[in-house]
Amino acid sequence: MGVLLRQLQDGEQLSMPHSRPMPGIGRRCHELRVNDHNKSWRLVYRIDHDAIVILEVFEKKTNKTPPQVIEACQQRLKLYQVSKL
Repeated sequence: MGVLLRQLQDGEQLSMPHSRPMPGIGRRCHELRVNDHNKSWRLVYRIDHDAIVILEVFEKKTNKTPPQVIEACQQRLKLYQVSKL
């Protein structure tokens, strides 16, 4: 996951299978997808012009992103946006 984050920080555009858009969370939000042995990990992030904002990291256990993860990301994104004002 660290290698993929570094690529994002260096301005690389990642796509499937490593990253996919998450417009349901917010603009410029994506999900990193990493498989580690017998587990699948997800990292939800947003790309800003000056930062990669990490909203959540979780173990993927189902086909759909759990609603509580989406809600937590949306709340964190709101707090982040308010703090930037």
